[in-house]
Amino acid sequence: MTETQDLPPLLDLPILATKKPLLVSTYTQTEPKKDCEDSLKELERLLETLGIPEGLKEACPMRQFNAATYLGSGKIEELAELAHKNGCDLIVIDDELPPAQQRNLEKLFHLPVVDRTEIILEVFAQHAKSREAKLQIEVAQIRYELPRLKRLWTHLSRQRGGGVNQKGEGEQQLELDKRILRKKLEGLQKELEEVQLYRNTQRRARERSGIATFAIVGYTNSGKSTLLKALTEADVLIEDKLFATLDTTTRKYRLPNHQDILLIDTVGFIKKLPHTLVAAFRSTLQEAMSADILLHLMDASSPFVEKQAEATLSVLKELGAENKPMITLFNKADLVEDPLILTRLKLTFPKSVIISALKKEGFDLLIEYMEQELSARRRPLHLNIPQKDYHIVAEIERRGLILTKEFENDSILIKAELPHDLAQKLLPFQIKAEEIS
Repeated sequence: MTETQDLPPLLDLPILATKKPLLVSTYTQTEPKKDCEDSLKELERLLETLGIPEGLKEACPMRQFNAATYLGSGKIEELAELAHKNGCDLIVIDDELPPAQQRNLEKLFHLPVVDRTEIILEVFAQHAKSREAKLQIEVAQIRYELPRLKRLWTHLSRQRGGGVNQKGEGEQQLELDKRILRKKLEGLQKELEEVQLYRNTQRRARERSGIATFAIVGYTNSGKSTLLKALTEADVLIEDKLFATLDTTTRKYRLPNHQDILLIDTVGFIKKLPHTLVAAFRSTLQEAMSADILLHLMDASSPFVEKQAEATLSVLKELGAENKPMITLFNKADLVEDPLILTRLKLTFPKSVIISALKKEGFDLLIEYMEQELSARRRPLHLNIPQKDYHIVAEIERRGLILTKEFENDSILIKAELPHDLAQKLLPFQIKAEEIS
């Protein structure tokens, strides 16, 4: 194999060929077993998204984690017996494993072992559509695989031949592969920087336009794309799958008060979102950081809704966007059988709206809240604009909210709510309070 040849496909290990996986999650005395079981169900849905058949699920109590093998020796023997007895051909650990632990577990189980991060990366890889998303995923995959390369070359001899300092075939191949991957990573990062420069240019253009932006954020499969489509008729993919869409979509929307805004659909969040993905998708997630107002969408019909909200808020905090103005939306309310669930959620999350994005229910109150948030960001002004400067009126119509407009002689008298930067710019046209009849 030369440096110009390809490596074995990244992450194309035993995941997609498995016939029956064994899913393993752990919990301690300070963690409820139910949380562990909920996490296993979500891991099962991730595997389902990859087309992997249903397997066994084991929630394991842990007193302490083994530094070498993650699980204790007794638990490994018990799980290995369970796996072989039931014909399982893959072990999936519901956590991120260091490379050494992963290799040690494979030796003890005599089966391939993958972790939650590897599953999520594979899901992302299958659903990336845009050039930027594909580049981001490939960068994350390489960063994940670099310390794990030894596993790809177990078929090569690692015996030293000849002198003490000579390296075996496997070690030589390993060093060569790492060089190839690092070189590839360098090239991908340069490509990604170019794409991100273009995205940053688009973002700055939006900011200069002064149009307020609302970023739709939330847990994966909470209905973000459905909401965007319901409000704007945007042509976006909608599927009942985790991470059905990864690409950011931006659409203009005109509120009933005739004010234009931008709605941005961002990538979904998930519990234990790998840091490699947070880093790789930072430019995409930047949309949430730079938006004026966040629409936090929650799947009210999910039994894990509050845990999912915690995961979303945790990622927003990591991005530095936790203090953004936020409207919380309880979506899929039509699927909630117990009304007390919605009552509890509304008490927990202030400034919230119950909606069904699919049925377009609850939108009147949502839009009212959106207009209120915009109003809170604006300054009321009475203005006297000369008719020869009508371009100023056009800017007010585009960026602000005109409450009244009257024509008097050669002037246009306007009462409006304006963004603070535009209000400051138009102070020379302000009518003083004593001049208002």
